[in-house]
Amino acid sequence: MKAYINRRVVQGPWGGGNLWVKAAHEFLPKEGFKIVDINDSPDVIFLAGIGPEDGCMSAIQAIQYKHWSKESFGKNVKLILRVNENDARKNTNNVDKLIKDISAHVDHVVFVSRWLKDYFQAENWTVPTSFIYNGVDETIYKKSKKLDNGKINIVTHHWSDNYLKGFDIYHSIDEWLSESQEFTFTYIGRHKSSFKNIRHIQPLFGSSLGQELAKYDLYVSASRFDPGPNHIIESLSCNIPTYVHKDGGGCVEFAGEDHVYNDKKDLIDILNGKNFAMNKTWKPSSWNECIKNFSEIAKAL
Repeated sequence: MKAYINRRVVQGPWGGGNLWVKAAHEFLPKEGFKIVDINDSPDVIFLAGIGPEDGCMSAIQAIQYKHWSKESFGKNVKLILRVNENDARKNTNNVDKLIKDISAHVDHVVFVSRWLKDYFQAENWTVPTSFIYNGVDETIYKKSKKLDNGKINIVTHHWSDNYLKGFDIYHSIDEWLSESQEFTFTYIGRHKSSFKNIRHIQPLFGSSLGQELAKYDLYVSASRFDPGPNHIIESLSCNIPTYVHKDGGGCVEFAGEDHVYNDKKDLIDILNGKNFAMNKTWKPSSWNECIKNFSEIAKAL
């Protein structure tokens, strides 16, 4: 079976969607798929993004291609849409409608979390829908030796510098650190802030990110309405107790209700309490397993 993916792999630190694209290129061939260009008459198209990018067709163009292929050659190309976006995450007002409109013309929609599927009320859609969590490279993100500095070392990491990744909370932590000498906080990734006490590390990826993350004692995410947060999957895979904001969306689903804080005061109370337990929600699965689930949907269409 021939498959086209409407995104190319980006080397280096990038958003979580790029990790899925990379995994799809690696593991789909092991499930019997040949990754082809759109001109090589694919049997199935995996839509990893809505708009066009880096020479790849958009979801609208893929729908047009599906109709053209059926009219011209009688070939019923299958379209699978992977949804990892929403308006709430970036405070936009056009993404939700676009996703719903496109979904009416594809063969299956896969959300990256149960929360995102519920957000879209997809149970009421006419198209078949499901949710598949992102995977993780367990050889990279794993338990390791901690920093030995006599302090409780907290970490978070984001590729996006979108304010709704939680910078209001991170600024509050930055101020609190001037009063508390028992903690450190490290931010890995992109940001537009002027931190005074938070240590900043430029974006990392792959083994460099896994090795750095595993050094810390505690993980705090302040991200809001996050569809399927890779940063939480990676922290859990490193066996780090992980606390998330009550409006974290997929973050809450992954971390569990018993690792949720309501606001900055609640978070600081949790930190000062120093009663940190490992999350007992679920163990992240491999990227191989994630892509296998996608392949099974494609084969069943």
